[in-house]
Amino acid sequence: MQSNRRGFVSGSLAALSACSTSNKRPVQTGLQSKVPLGLQLWSVRDACTADIDATLAEVAASGFDGVEFAGHYKYEGNAKALRTKLDQLGMRAEGSHLSIRALGPARLSQTVDFYTTLGARLLIVGGDKRFIDPEGSKDYADEMNVAAQALRPYGLVCGHHNHTEEFTKVGDTTYWHLFADRTSRDVFLQLDVGWALAAGLDPIALMKRYPGRIKTVHLKTPPGFKGKDPFIGNKQFDWEAIVDASVKVGGAEWLVVEQEDYPNGLSPMQSAQTSLRGLKDVLKRT
Repeated sequence: MQSNRRGFVSGSLAALSACSTSNKRPVQTGLQSKVPLGLQLWSVRDACTADIDATLAEVAASGFDGVEFAGHYKYEGNAKALRTKLDQLGMRAEGSHLSIRALGPARLSQTVDFYTTLGARLLIVGGDKRFIDPEGSKDYADEMNVAAQALRPYGLVCGHHNHTEEFTKVGDTTYWHLFADRTSRDVFLQLDVGWALAAGLDPIALMKRYPGRIKTVHLKTPPGFKGKDPFIGNKQFDWEAIVDASVKVGGAEWLVVEQEDYPNGLSPMQSAQTSLRGLKDVLKRT
């Protein structure tokens, strides 16, 4: 998920596909029904704004096990009511995107109260401008380390979600790798597969570099994949290997669908449902 600054990525999608499909890895069995499947609600944000209750009901009816929030709509500040709604629908809150300010000393108690009540364990910073700043990047990593320690007694964990800019080169590495090296294992790395592919990187190689630190993964094609089957399970990428590595190498506790392209007149919800069906088919083959 990215803010309204998001734009389409350019470059050769063929090259991105090669990054993911070359050197295919053997896939083991046993993932199906073991890892819950969630939807990042940014995928259906307009529907959430119009009627969050109806949208959550449709998400549940589609077969998702839970949701990842990026705002709480009419439930802002009322975690108990939101938890009740999810319980009624048989869904869980995987986690939520928030700002680093929500994890700072001034707001930490409020954040802990809200998300422990909601039952959302994974607190994900969806972006911070200091991430790719030569001076600010270390300060940001230090803040995330402090936040992780503060959250630990409550059973909550924090992490960072990547877009393409996190993979900006700095010397012989990237800012994403630098952040991972500067933070403890208590700070997880929510890997967005689509944005990693858009940056020209192999998501499986990233998982192997930091095994066990993914915890939650966003599964999607590179944004801007319009007209080219922009759904999980398409033939352009090795989804079986990506999903397998997400869980068995990255340690993903949730597989999260994030749908950013809505082709052929499909609504955002219909598009997310298509990717969910594709993901379930992938899991049947793993």
